[in-house]
Amino acid sequence: MAGRRAAPPPQTTPSSARPHTFPMTLLRRTLASLLLALAPLTFPLHAQGAEPASLLPDGSFERLDRSGTQPLGWPRARAATWEVEDGNRFLRLRSTEPGRMDTLHLSIPLPPGVKALELGYRARVSGLQRGEKSWHDARIIINFKDASGAMLGNAPASAHRENTQGWKSVRSRFLVPEGTTHLDFMPSLFYVKAGVFDLDDITLRPTDHEALLAERARNAPPPVPPLEQPRREAWPTELRVVGNRVHDAQGREVWLQGVNIPSLEWLSKGENVLRSTLVAIEDWRANVIRLPVKDTFWFGQGEDQDDGGKAYRELVDNIITLAANRGAYLVLDLHQYRAPRAEHLDFWTDAATRYKNHPAVIFDLLNEPHSISWDVWRNGGFVSERKAGADEDNFLTIEERVAARQGFISPGMQKMLDTVRATGARNVVVIGALDYAYDLSGILKGYALEDKGGNGIIYASHIYPWKRDWQGKMLDIAAHHPILIGEIGADNRPQPWERPENFVEPESWLPDMLGLIQKHRLHWTGWSFHPKAGPRMLEDWRFTPTPYWGAYAKRALAGEQFELKRMR
Repeated sequence: MAGRRAAPPPQTTPSSARPHTFPMTLLRRTLASLLLALAPLTFPLHAQGAEPASLLPDGSFERLDRSGTQPLGWPRARAATWEVEDGNRFLRLRSTEPGRMDTLHLSIPLPPGVKALELGYRARVSGLQRGEKSWHDARIIINFKDASGAMLGNAPASAHRENTQGWKSVRSRFLVPEGTTHLDFMPSLFYVKAGVFDLDDITLRPTDHEALLAERARNAPPPVPPLEQPRREAWPTELRVVGNRVHDAQGREVWLQGVNIPSLEWLSKGENVLRSTLVAIEDWRANVIRLPVKDTFWFGQGEDQDDGGKAYRELVDNIITLAANRGAYLVLDLHQYRAPRAEHLDFWTDAATRYKNHPAVIFDLLNEPHSISWDVWRNGGFVSERKAGADEDNFLTIEERVAARQGFISPGMQKMLDTVRATGARNVVVIGALDYAYDLSGILKGYALEDKGGNGIIYASHIYPWKRDWQGKMLDIAAHHPILIGEIGADNRPQPWERPENFVEPESWLPDMLGLIQKHRLHWTGWSFHPKAGPRMLEDWRFTPTPYWGAYAKRALAGEQFELKRMR
């Protein structure tokens, strides 16, 4: 993890020389030292236009030493073995003891003039149980050292925090600190409880540092805007649901159109959320921001939080103020899944009390419910977290299964709504239904929520290209209730869960989807206003729109009309 240094790994110590062979051994060592000294001069030599040679020994592990079992140039280590699978040899690191750092250590001289490196490898992680900290995982550590052995820094850790499904190719580039003469290369199981880390085809090559600097400049974080005091005279007025429309305090219809600004659901400090809010409203003309947040961060339970969540809540306050000062609304999205939980009631008690009757704030009670019945969705009940099987667990009572952590009792969406209203907050709420907030069909079949004392409900539907039956799952409900397409977007490649043959080109899907939204004046917030959370609306942190999605969204927010030619 950046900023955290690994404990020094155990060194591989060569065997002591026998007394009667001392002169020959000394000669061999002298020759070896000479070759090592000359090695930096030979590494960068390569044919013009060819890829630079790797600084590591053969990373395919196919060249063996005289023993015929040990890959040439690679050291031995207690946790390391060299496995063969379908004729392919690879390195395997296996955890030897919970909480121990198991590593393979290789010290590598750095050729003069090398200012940047590119690391490439294939990895397979299985049986991983992370350690006490989230960064106790499978990773490759690279430490930079000067001629005296002093540490100059480390490369960004190439980390794996989850099991991979088979082999995964990884490539990264990084700058080398000035003064580096050699580096420590350490594939590691970094204080994990258990796990296996397989590696193959490892290369570490010099790369063009000018190109890397240019790339970093393109993706440099934008400047943080100064904090603003609330300018209430500029704030929008309170919203209210009227039929299947949304009106402001003067009775004028409001059509909410904007973007999702993610990252506060995975990082307590967020990633450029303040600047993104300004750009989305001022440059892209959004009049609403959907802001995903995480309840554990809200209460200061993140590993990097030591203030009880104070800074996190204040950051959300500042985002709301930036939006409201520009006459825009903000949807506060509790970005959790499956079904409401008891702890979500605690979040909404606190958040709704904090923002109750704020004219710019809308509450999105649960991001994407799924895999539950309509009755449990609305009224609560037992939610199993264990796959059904023909064993004795299936005969346990609900209470016994909850005690055995095989499920939980959900309070249901009606209870979530009632919890908000109990604070005195009349803010409009957003309610997503089933199939990851796509399927709203149950709302017309007796499962609509009852809003007691509030300004009404907007039902949410999240629509991506693989979703079908727009009419039955969403449009039928839009005739009776306002709808927010809380997430919408299309990528230029199939998603991991999507069959390649079902992939729909965004150029054919987006005009129809945007045309549908405009024809029925559905509210919408595009996913996502971030260059790394797909479907991406942004190419980089200069807020360049992606041509396959962001450009369409920006044109729609600017008022361009799209034609609906085909329903899905």
